[in-house]
Amino acid sequence: MAQQAFKVDFMRYAPVMLTLSGVLVLVSVLALAVRGLNFGIDFTGGTLVEVQYPAPVELAQVQAALAGHGLEGAVVQYFGTRSEVLVRIPAGVAGSTGELSTRVLEALGSGGQNITLQRVEFVGPQVGDELITNAALALLYAILAIGAYVAFRFEYRFAIGAVVSLAHDAIITVGFCALVGLEFDLTVVAAVLTVIGYSINDTVVIYDRIRENFPRMRKASTREVINRSVNETMTRTIATTATVVLALLPLVLFGGDAIHSFSLAMLIGVLAGAYSTIYVASWSLLPTGLSARDMIAPVKEGAQTP
Repeated sequence: MAQQAFKVDFMRYAPVMLTLSGVLVLVSVLALAVRGLNFGIDFTGGTLVEVQYPAPVELAQVQAALAGHGLEGAVVQYFGTRSEVLVRIPAGVAGSTGELSTRVLEALGSGGQNITLQRVEFVGPQVGDELITNAALALLYAILAIGAYVAFRFEYRFAIGAVVSLAHDAIITVGFCALVGLEFDLTVVAAVLTVIGYSINDTVVIYDRIRENFPRMRKASTREVINRSVNETMTRTIATTATVVLALLPLVLFGGDAIHSFSLAMLIGVLAGAYSTIYVASWSLLPTGLSARDMIAPVKEGAQTP
């Protein structure tokens, strides 16, 4: 049997932690209903203008030049190198695609720099509406597909906990974006999908240990089996979460505007996922009535038992 580094009665604190989960989910739903998501140009539509400078340039300088020519709402980010800049102009700014690209070139070239126009694209609102629908369906299909996988690999009651846990993580991550006004674009959708994959990986590890411990602890209650399994895998959970968080923090603090929304959404989702694996996915096995009888294969008639 695996060495148990921790001896914590996690299920003892489940009522308090589940109450906290309920509050976080409620706040997230209210934030989505009241504030809504701050959709990026991927969803709302607008104009993309890619330009190239002859030398590396600071984004603050680009933003100031655009603001000086009436383009305060434009979002700028590096695109590949520090000399290539992508300018995102919201759909609410008046002017055709050609007029807006001309204004951008005039604004950025006002300092005498030789700016090269690389490309101009227009994203219509209809495309944005389709992306919103597709993003929501992608999240739903991912959660349902993972639930089906868990039901096939373990038992249908494990799938209930996995689906509830993943929905919990997705709602809190998206709700956080709404609460703080974080720009919600396709990179954030990618972050939420990544969080779902990260969370289910941790959940499957604990579920595997729970399944292994049921035959070993035949006389123990389901609560005791879950507690021991969580304790035995806690070292791995802490190490995995800590390494991911340490990788994400520099991206959040120093990654710049291009990946800020992605990295911050990932950070919140990873923390929510580490918590929900214990107090949502694992605890949810208790009310389902799962016991050792469900996890131990019956002995066939006539077969010899050890």
